[in-house]
Amino acid sequence: MTNKIVTNKIAFLILVLLSAIFFAACSSAARVAKADKRYAVGEYFVAGDLYKKAYSALPSKQKALRGKVAFRQGECYRLTNQSRAEQAYSNAIRNKYADSTVYLRYAQVLLKNEKYADAAKNFTLFLAKDTSNIEAQNGLLSTKMIDEWKKTPSKYAVKRSSEFNVSRSSSFSPVYMGSNFDALVFTSTRQLNKKTSQKNSPITGIPNNNIFVSRINVAKKWETPESIEGEVNTVDDEGACAFGDDGKLMYFTRSTFTPNGEKGTDIFMSNRAGGTWGTPQKIKIFKDSTISVAHPALSTDGLTLYFVSDAKGGKGGKDIWKGSLVKGECKYIENLGSEINSPGDEMFPTVRADGSLYFSSTGLPGFGGLDIFKALPLADGAWQVESLGLPINSSADEFGMTFAGKSEKGFFSSNRKDSKGNDGIWAFELPELAYILEGKVVDEKGIIIPDAIVRLVSSSGINARVQTKKDGVYRFQLDKDIDCVMQASARGYLNQKNSLSTQGLTSSKVFKIDFTLSNISKSSQMDNIFYEVGKWELTSASEAGLLSLVKLLNDNPNITIEISSHTDYVGNNDANKALSEKRAMSVVNYLIRAGIVAERLTSVGYGEEKPVIVDEAMALKYTFLKENDVLDEASLLKMAPEQQEKAKQINRRTEFRVVKTTYKMK
Repeated sequence: MTNKIVTNKIAFLILVLLSAIFFAACSSAARVAKADKRYAVGEYFVAGDLYKKAYSALPSKQKALRGKVAFRQGECYRLTNQSRAEQAYSNAIRNKYADSTVYLRYAQVLLKNEKYADAAKNFTLFLAKDTSNIEAQNGLLSTKMIDEWKKTPSKYAVKRSSEFNVSRSSSFSPVYMGSNFDALVFTSTRQLNKKTSQKNSPITGIPNNNIFVSRINVAKKWETPESIEGEVNTVDDEGACAFGDDGKLMYFTRSTFTPNGEKGTDIFMSNRAGGTWGTPQKIKIFKDSTISVAHPALSTDGLTLYFVSDAKGGKGGKDIWKGSLVKGECKYIENLGSEINSPGDEMFPTVRADGSLYFSSTGLPGFGGLDIFKALPLADGAWQVESLGLPINSSADEFGMTFAGKSEKGFFSSNRKDSKGNDGIWAFELPELAYILEGKVVDEKGIIIPDAIVRLVSSSGINARVQTKKDGVYRFQLDKDIDCVMQASARGYLNQKNSLSTQGLTSSKVFKIDFTLSNISKSSQMDNIFYEVGKWELTSASEAGLLSLVKLLNDNPNITIEISSHTDYVGNNDANKALSEKRAMSVVNYLIRAGIVAERLTSVGYGEEKPVIVDEAMALKYTFLKENDVLDEASLLKMAPEQQEKAKQINRRTEFRVVKTTYKMK
């Protein structure tokens, strides 16, 4: 009897256990089915949560189903910008999910999360299955180029704009309203007003978007954003605007919803009259009204509408299209082609006055997520596309760029540095390049020449002059992409010329150019003129000094000069004089070969006849010498041996002096 009771209890427990397993399986299947339904209508936020619960309840033996659920969970998280996507895709792979697309999506998320080696590995695994996939090829290229891109950031400066962002809300797609650039319109999930309660969207998990506007006040400050006036904002999702040049015509995106999910996304138009926006009218673009269109952008002339759609005939994902606006309809629709559109998503176009197109892409090589690209139209109808690089782009999403006219400043959207993944509005500016020319005017001894004149003539037509101050300093501000010639002059001194160019410079620069002027009435020593020992042949080390003299003669075409060479007292005076004459002539011959007319040049050798008379500058340089000392043989013999050698070296010199300043002057 006891055995029978025990047996019955065991049977009962087994029945309970089987029932629990059965009902758990039914419950898991129900969760998956419910999640699939929400996924099918695009309610990714709700579906992601349902998939998460279903995955946790599924037994480990059901690998196929667990793989599918984990992949769908990853898709939901990726499409709603949640960081949990990486783990979900990893779970799908661990459960051997059959579709190789999981490696592509996993790699893309890893790229966005800056795990470049792991991303490259998974792009490679996917390409082994689909060798021609452009998204994977571009992704793999990105992992190889990241380090190089980081080394070459652009000159743009970016910062988060506190005027337009509020906590726990997304704000994005800024655009100037009209050509005065004193009103900024943007999209935001912030509360529309205090009276209106907002429900979270089942698609994104955050409230629907509305359109807000901020204006610059008399103090040149942005005012607190307010809901845009008129009949634009509704319970549906509005945003991503474009404006006509006068700010009185607006195109915007509206997504409508039903209990069964998103009904569709369309572009609407509204006119402003009396300070408020009128009833929006839907723009007819495709014959098939079920095709979603979004993110309008308007050409400067207002005749061409650019927009985003996943219509058939595109390159994959969401593409950028354009059409001609004719009486409230968009006609002659065309895809912008594979130079811009990829198998990924291209969105948020902006068109500037020069025809350049700015847009965001997930499919072109980049840092992960949405990156902003610039496309320049070429004469043959093609496009030249390039990434804006760092710091505009990052591993987060960047999109929705707007410019203040022709200037290189404005705003864009990014969800960088936000732990919740909320979008924010960031300001950008390309600092204007500044080129400064400054320096001093001194004599050969380094003594300042006050009241010198520095003239500047540029290829852009600038003809300016400044007078040096008491400290001998001069300063000019230069334009970009110009060539300049400068000349410094002062009474009693020879002129000196110089040149510079700002052509092709991509960063600001301060040019420091000092002028050293030679005194007309005194002999000037030529630095760095060297001869072979005991000979008159010039050494190669003399080249710089000789070229400096050639330049001086070319800068002052109306002078004639005398070249003189000097020796120390050692040796026979006649021999020293003969050697010095030959050395002076070597310099003259060099100048003639360099193109200086012979009749402007004379040479003389003084041997030891004219020892140096110490001046103030020399006395400061050599502390054992005094001003007005004559470095003749008698004075040198009184010096210490090492001082004698230095004094001999000072006497061994080549000089020039101006003989005439009116050569060939009429």
